[in-house]
Amino acid sequence: MRRFERVQKKGLYRSRKGILLGVCKGLADYFDFSVYWVRTILIICLILSGFWPIMGLYFLAALIMKPEPAIPVMSEAEQGRGAMERLRRRYENMERRLRRMEGAVTTREFDWNRRLNT
Repeated sequence: MRRFERVQKKGLYRSRKGILLGVCKGLADYFDFSVYWVRTILIICLILSGFWPIMGLYFLAALIMKPEPAIPVMSEAEQGRGAMERLRRRYENMERRLRRMEGAVTTREFDWNRRLNT
């Protein structure tokens, strides 16, 4: 079982694993197309309309689109398990500290120091 489950992304993002700024892969992921067809359509438009208009739009889209989040989005179940794990570690840490304090308070040295200082 994978540690993080990907949930449906909301929004249009540039892919971090794309070839040139990740615009085509981001569009393909958003519209659920094959990245091959998005790149093919881009190249056809590039050839038919000329170099500058399409490349200008491509770089404009790269500037406007946010990059894909680096940390995968967790599902609600994963978030709940993560919260339970943090709570368990916190409880264990508090338990360890309490045992250490209890051990210090119940020693004979602590009893003698308390009797001599009062």
